[in-house]
Amino acid sequence: MNILIFGPPGSGKSTHSMHIVEKYGLSYVSSGDIIRGEIEQGTPLGREMAIYLSRGDLIPDTIVNTLIISKLRRQRENFILDGYPRTPEQVLSLENYLYDHGIKLDLAMEIFITKGESVERISGRRICPNCGAVYHVKYNPPKIQGICDRCGSRLVQRPDDKEGVVKKRYTVYTRNMESIIKFYRKTGIYVRIDGHGSIDDVWKRIEPLLDYIKAREDSFRGR
Repeated sequence: MNILIFGPPGSGKSTHSMHIVEKYGLSYVSSGDIIRGEIEQGTPLGREMAIYLSRGDLIPDTIVNTLIISKLRRQRENFILDGYPRTPEQVLSLENYLYDHGIKLDLAMEIFITKGESVERISGRRICPNCGAVYHVKYNPPKIQGICDRCGSRLVQRPDDKEGVVKKRYTVYTRNMESIIKFYRKTGIYVRIDGHGSIDDVWKRIEPLLDYIKAREDSFRGR
């Protein structure tokens, strides 16, 4: 299976991508992870991208396309692509790559949540800069407010997790994804999943869909 997964900030797409990787054995390609890796390494490209993220803006297509397509060249098949494409130009770059290499997408899945839910989930998130542990002030608070349970470091809020930035990120996501959703709906592979509720609730909506696609794929191969 080759899958696109996308959704507003805080929709849980990365969490559910991990479930999909574990059950179906797909390779995980995350635009967010790739971008954050560049930023954490402090490369010139990473520093440039950090400026866009801190404002809640999208990183220019030319940069993102280069990073993602170079990663896909090492994966080729059986992948789940998280957070890409996000603009019509990125769709064109991806579709050209897939066409040139004879690769087809089986599913473009959006996990949808409202703006209010997005802001609550993301703005309450706190990160340990030392060990990487993730907390939430409401849903998963540390035992001592502001202090990491694991290593005792003071927790921080990422600049792009602040409420004002999250609202802007949601608006940018909604505006830019409209034409992309329309494109994949026309291809017949777009499905919207309700992302509200617990992780288990959402997974119960996703799993039957993927089981069906996997069974269909296996039958085509004569298994």
